[in-house]
Amino acid sequence: MIGVRDIFRIGIGPSSSHTVGPMKAAAEFAKALDGRTFARVRCDLLGSLAWTGAGHATDKAVVLGLAGFLPNAIEPGLIDGIFDQARKTQRLRIAGREISFDPATDIIFDREGRTPVHPNTLRFAALSDVGAEVLAERWCSIGGGFVAPEHLVGASGSEDAEHIPFPFATSSELLALCERNGLSIAEIVSANERASTSAAELREYLDRVIDVMMDCVDRGMQAEGVLPGRLNVQRRAKGIRQKLDADRFRNRQAPHAIMDHVSLFAIAVNEENAAGGRVVTAPTNGAAGVVPAVLRYYRDFWPDANRAGMRDLLLTAGAIGMVTKLNASISGAEVGCQGEVGTASSMAAAGLAAAMGATNLQIENAAEIAMEHHLGMTCDPIAGLVQVPCIERNAFGAIKAINAASLALRGDGTHIVSLDQVIDTMMRTGRDMHAKYKETSLGGLAVNFPEC
Repeated sequence: MIGVRDIFRIGIGPSSSHTVGPMKAAAEFAKALDGRTFARVRCDLLGSLAWTGAGHATDKAVVLGLAGFLPNAIEPGLIDGIFDQARKTQRLRIAGREISFDPATDIIFDREGRTPVHPNTLRFAALSDVGAEVLAERWCSIGGGFVAPEHLVGASGSEDAEHIPFPFATSSELLALCERNGLSIAEIVSANERASTSAAELREYLDRVIDVMMDCVDRGMQAEGVLPGRLNVQRRAKGIRQKLDADRFRNRQAPHAIMDHVSLFAIAVNEENAAGGRVVTAPTNGAAGVVPAVLRYYRDFWPDANRAGMRDLLLTAGAIGMVTKLNASISGAEVGCQGEVGTASSMAAAGLAAAMGATNLQIENAAEIAMEHHLGMTCDPIAGLVQVPCIERNAFGAIKAINAASLALRGDGTHIVSLDQVIDTMMRTGRDMHAKYKETSLGGLAVNFPEC
């Protein structure tokens, strides 16, 4: 089983699978080197990490991880300085030993290496002063900041289910538990979380996630300038906010202004993510704007919105993220953007429906509607950057989530296609999707954009 803390992780941009995951994998490898004698460390980035790692700051993430930093603790403002220092001095302190390390030559973007288990693979090797291998490990970044040694990817964690009161792996199992025990989805998830933490600690964590999400929206709406990378994308959130504020002041808001606000919230978050700022994976960084935008919509526009409703939104959304992660994938490199923005929209739809008082059946229906209408979405970031089309895509995912929740609330929860069937279809679609459309920047928009 995985929990809400796994789905909502506080970290840094621009990518959960290409930045957060590699940093964590590198930190784990560095930890394994503690007490060993070595003179050199090398890291090979394979598959999607090799093709789009430069745009996702994967090399920076590896340096930070090897130096012992973790994404939930490092201050975003320190990242460039640490990386630039390593590049300038060509030295790095790893597992208590300062060694020669040149990011330009000791981190290799290997586009030919095989990735038999997962398209996001890292190969680490520590070498002695005569070139002998001291330790070698292969790690996979499997989406949403999750990492695992290559030989453990896909291994069952069913033994963990023995320690929680309401184990579930599918939405049908979740609904059955709710019906049998007279509980909401949020209450089921909360009870499972409290098997390993106190109610106060869970509430504190959810509030921390909420605060980071809302702070990210606020920062994004205030920042201006050009995002990192060769596309020279201009931040737009501040300008959109100013225009919306002006319309409100002049009392001439369009009927669809609320939609514009929701889009603004999502764009603000994803511009912060693209700039390497503090974000929450929800369930990934590339889709980090959807849930916060819907959460902000609930907070700012829904009558009688309260903190308890915001927590229920996250708990319910987390349940949908868990089911999707367990039965399909949230990795754009594995199944395309349907697994990222599609999952985020499904999560947000379910969470919003719960916060608005939906039944469990209506919540499952909301999640199904949102996911169904993201099926087949490719992942083709231009220049390997989490900017185009990723930023706007989050805005549309948030709008779809609100629409899905609204449609579900107009019904009684009865529908033809179940959420489990849609999740299975998403995974099958991802397997059939050509690799060039799955976060390699080798297909779709990524190759049809003329670079000058």
